[in-house]
Amino acid sequence: MGSLEGNNNGSFNPTETRGKVITCKAAVVWGPKQPFVIEDIQVHPPQKLEVRIKILYTSICHTDLSAWKGESEAQRIYPRILGHEAVGIVESVGEGVNDMQEGDKVVPIFNGECQECIYCESEKTNLCEKFRVNPFKGVMHRDGKTRFTTRDGSQPIYHFLNTSTFSEYSVVDSACLVKIDSDAPLKMMTLLSCCVSTGVGAAWNTADVKEGSSLSIFGLGSVGLAVAEGARARGASRIIGVDTNPSKFIKGASMGVTDFINPMDSDKPVHEIIREMTGGKGVDYSFECAGNLSVLREAFLSTHDGWGLTVVLGIHPTPNMMPLHPMELFDGRKIVASVFGDFKGKSQLPKFADDCVSGVVKLDGFITHELPFLKINEAFDLLVNGESLRCLLQL
Repeated sequence: MGSLEGNNNGSFNPTETRGKVITCKAAVVWGPKQPFVIEDIQVHPPQKLEVRIKILYTSICHTDLSAWKGESEAQRIYPRILGHEAVGIVESVGEGVNDMQEGDKVVPIFNGECQECIYCESEKTNLCEKFRVNPFKGVMHRDGKTRFTTRDGSQPIYHFLNTSTFSEYSVVDSACLVKIDSDAPLKMMTLLSCCVSTGVGAAWNTADVKEGSSLSIFGLGSVGLAVAEGARARGASRIIGVDTNPSKFIKGASMGVTDFINPMDSDKPVHEIIREMTGGKGVDYSFECAGNLSVLREAFLSTHDGWGLTVVLGIHPTPNMMPLHPMELFDGRKIVASVFGDFKGKSQLPKFADDCVSGVVKLDGFITHELPFLKINEAFDLLVNGESLRCLLQL
C-alpha cells in the first residue's frame, strides 16, 4: 500500500517523496458509528517543526472507539482519521527539527511535550501548554490547517489526538513524537503510545505504589491491566481486579492480579466487598478505568480512610458531575486524575521504553490479536465485543 515500498522493519528510501505530496491508504470515518472506509488520500509534506512518518503498526484504543461513536458532540469532526497508538519511521522532517532524522524509529504521543513552555519546564505536570491532549482539535496546532486531503485535494480530512495513525503516512508535530532505540521490538512499542504508558505510569508516577501495598482496579481493559503490571513491578502485595467480564480474570492473573470481583455475582456494593476482603479498612489505592460515575464512587469508597488515593483513568463522556459529597474528602481519601500516566513523553518515555525492553514491565500479554490494516472494521468489532485487549494492525 502507498507510494513508498517498505517492510515490517521500516526500511525504505524517502528520496523520491521528500517535500512532495504522498498518496496513500487511510481509514477515514465520515460520521458517527459509520464503518471505516479505506480510501486513497493525500498527505502533504511536514511544515516547520513537523515530521512526516510512515506508520508500521497501529492499534485501537477505547478512546478511538469513543470518538468513532461520536459520544461527545464536540468530537463530531468529519471526515477524520482516528488512531493514536502506533510505531513508525521518519520519512521526512520539516524546518527546525533537530532531534530526529529520516529513518529514525519513532512512537507518536497524543500528549505532547514542546520542552519550552512553563508547563514542560515544571516538575509538577506532564501537560504542555500547546500540545496537551485535546480530542476536540482536528487541525495542526501551528497553522490551524490539516495535512490530509481527499485524493483530488478538494476536501480537508481532519486530524485526531495530535497523531492520526490510521493511515499509512501521517504528519505529526515534533513535540508529539518520541525517538526510540532502533533495536526495540516495534510491535510492542505501539503500546507505549497510550495504554501501557498510561496504566503503568498511573501506578508509578501518579500513585507511586509502594512495595507491600494493596490496590483495586475497576475495569480490566488494557489500561487497567497495565496498572496491574505496574503495581506488580513495584511489589504490591494485593491487586484486586473488578470487571463484569470473567474472561478478563484469566488474563489478569498473568499480570499480577491476585483477587477478582465480578459485580454481577453479588448484591453487595463492590466497595463493601473490598473492605471485607481487607479487614474492614479498604485498599491503599484504587484506579477507575471504566469511565462510569457509579464505578468511580465505588472505587473512591473502596480505599482506606486517612490515606486512600483514587486515580481516575476512564474517559467520562457525559456532562454529569462527580458523585461525591465534599465532606467525604475529610476522611482523608483523595482523588486525582492521570493523563498519559504523568509521563513527560519526549524526555521520559525513552527510559520507560528501556524498562519495557529489559523486562521490568512485561508487554507480552497485551497484544491479543493481529490483523492487516485493511481489516480495521473487524478489529473494532473485537474491541466492542470485549474479545481483544489490543489488536495490532499491520500497514
